[in-house]
Amino acid sequence: VQLQASGGGLVQPGGSLRLSCAASASIFRESVMGWFRQAPGKQRELVARATSGGGINYNDFVKGRFTISRDNAKNMVYLQMNNLKPEDTAVYYCHAWEYSGGVYGQQYWGQGTLVTVSS
Repeated sequence: VQLQASGGGLVQPGGSLRLSCAASASIFRESVMGWFRQAPGKQRELVARATSGGGINYNDFVKGRFTISRDNAKNMVYLQMNNLKPEDTAVYYCHAWEYSGGVYGQQYWGQGTLVTVSS
């Protein structure tokens, strides 16, 4: 398994969860690591991504609430989600996109972890 995501679950509105994704070293080192999500009946969308050089981007709907981070020593990427809302309910996917020398290469997806925000 090249990407293994974990940490989803049921949380009340306003609560927090942390998602984790373990990647194989060969993929993690050269990849932009990110999190996507897909809610029922909707398209998959980018949540956040982090480059190996420290660049970070967030989708507008999570700014100020979610934080993505990479642990380059452990080949891990995390998504800390605070102040969760019912509309954050979705399957969250870990994603890796190889990037080297200005060229994007192969993409990889984790298996998805379900986050349900409900009272």
